[in-house]
Amino acid sequence: MYRAAQKKLSVYKTKQFGRFARKARIRDADLWETARLVHEGSIDADLGGGVIKQRIARAGEGKAGGSRSIILFRLQGRAIFVYGFEKKDLGNIKANELEAFRELADVLLGYSDSEIAKRVADGALIEIPEPEEDE
Repeated sequence: MYRAAQKKLSVYKTKQFGRFARKARIRDADLWETARLVHEGSIDADLGGGVIKQRIARAGEGKAGGSRSIILFRLQGRAIFVYGFEKKDLGNIKANELEAFRELADVLLGYSDSEIAKRVADGALIEIPEPEEDE
């Protein structure tokens, strides 16, 4: 199991994923915790090419019946939530969608820190800050 000690975790979401998270009542703290678990090696499904499928546990609920997410993930500490769905609505993503996510991962995970900062500044990505201890 991978132990993350090299670099601080940076977590982002796309605008589209932000809309899904609001509708599904998923807090940023829930997303941060999900990304932290992935960073520590607790991955539900590694789909290759920097694409992870991960269940999201909401506060007061378990992971089993809840939301699923597609996260673009780089071991050096960057997680980007790009797609979310409810298990009851969709069993899995299609092969062509997976290929598109892998292509997107190549682009977004290849960005330098300054390019990520530009995407945050222009609103394409939303940075999710690490929650405070009491949240």
